[in-house]
Amino acid sequence: MGRGIFVTGTDTGVGKTVVTAALAATLHARGLRVGVMKPVESGCPQGDNGLQPLDALFLRTASGCDAALALVNPYALAHPLAPALAAELEGVHIDIDHIRECYRHLSAAHDIVLVEGAGGLLAPFAGERTMRDLAVQLNLPVLLVAGNCLGVINHTALTVEAIRQRGLPLVGVILNHASPNVDEAVRTNAESIRRWGGAPLLGELPYVPERERKQLSSYGEQLGVDELLHALNAS
Repeated sequence: MGRGIFVTGTDTGVGKTVVTAALAATLHARGLRVGVMKPVESGCPQGDNGLQPLDALFLRTASGCDAALALVNPYALAHPLAPALAAELEGVHIDIDHIRECYRHLSAAHDIVLVEGAGGLLAPFAGERTMRDLAVQLNLPVLLVAGNCLGVINHTALTVEAIRQRGLPLVGVILNHASPNVDEAVRTNAESIRRWGGAPLLGELPYVPERERKQLSSYGEQLGVDELLHALNAS
């Protein structure tokens, strides 16, 4: 069985998918067999062959993972809502045992599997369960993606506390620039998170324009990949 990491965020829209893809592309470029998983994706547009989980498809391409989409993304939902709410509206039962089985298949075939959650750590996932519960069920250490904007120090500290409340190993924080705009908060957040975030800052991903997202491995070394792998081995 390979190793795994659960990627969560301080909020929705902070860049979990881009960071996960950059890590996957970098690890793949190093010769690792990288599996990816987005267990539940909501807000999926309709395509010729059904709902299109665009994040999961992007992750699969970036990682070089050729696993079946049904393993990478067991549940695709149309409504742009928290997974539990979208599933209720669409009459979909999210089965955590099925997700675990999909993860086991991916883990058996890869050196490492990156599992990206939806929204923030306490986003409703299935019924009364949250994304944190999914990380617990998969028994994975957590990587936290924080969006570089005003308020991220508080968001990071709160999420770190919530991770540790359930005894989940935390490998570190990656600060992501989800916007090209730079202000005083953006310039100082990295040092502030080192001081007050409560977890090691592994790296910082600059703003990645859409046109450059096919070369994500060139950004990956800025994410502290060596530190991440070391922390993963120690967890």
